[in-house]
Amino acid sequence: MDNAVYATLGRQSGLLREMQTIANNIANMSTAGFKSETLLFEEHVAALGKSDSLSMAHAAPRDTNLFQGGLTQTGGTFDIAIEGEGFFMIETPEGPRLTRAGNFTANAEGDLVTTQGFAVLDAGGAPVFVPSGAGSIHIGTDGTLSADGQPLGQIGVFMADEQTLRREDGVHFAFEGEPLSADNFRVLQGALEESNVDPVTQIARMIEVQRAYELGASFSEREDERIKSLISTLGR
Repeated sequence: MDNAVYATLGRQSGLLREMQTIANNIANMSTAGFKSETLLFEEHVAALGKSDSLSMAHAAPRDTNLFQGGLTQTGGTFDIAIEGEGFFMIETPEGPRLTRAGNFTANAEGDLVTTQGFAVLDAGGAPVFVPSGAGSIHIGTDGTLSADGQPLGQIGVFMADEQTLRREDGVHFAFEGEPLSADNFRVLQGALEESNVDPVTQIARMIEVQRAYELGASFSEREDERIKSLISTLGR
């Protein structure tokens, strides 16, 4: 196969992955706490012989944009947003995970949980407990949770090395090492952080990727016809 075809196939594969990433961003424009992703391309050089080489585009792992989304007032007692740095920590079957999605609720056992039922952890790494029948629930800007004026605990806000964050299950992130307590933040009760996806930017990029993919497909078709024509000519 001609080297140009190899390079084109590598490019087409990367563009397809980027289109999937963009589609996932657009699908999550309304998902609380969602962080948009971009796909990075790197040069991949393949050795062909003693001196020859082939340079191709390689789609590297996705890069997550962690900048803060807009804040929406909901009035929900257990809807919580972080203004500033940090993440909430939750306990999943796979271990602790970080999230910016603060649409929590209290389950039948009195634990503060996510919509998936994962326990929200306090500053010490233990589940946050909300007593049943509590009349007035207040969450302070430092994450302190009080019921009827009595402090019960502090919802944890943590930091982790951004280079080790790995997205899991939409708005949840796995991490490496020990998380640290965040400093520069405010916890806002009755609010949620919106997705940070910019729909205009995503749609514009989708059009660019689609056109680039169509151009590559057109080149592949012409190259296929050229090779067929060459084989037919040499076979006479």
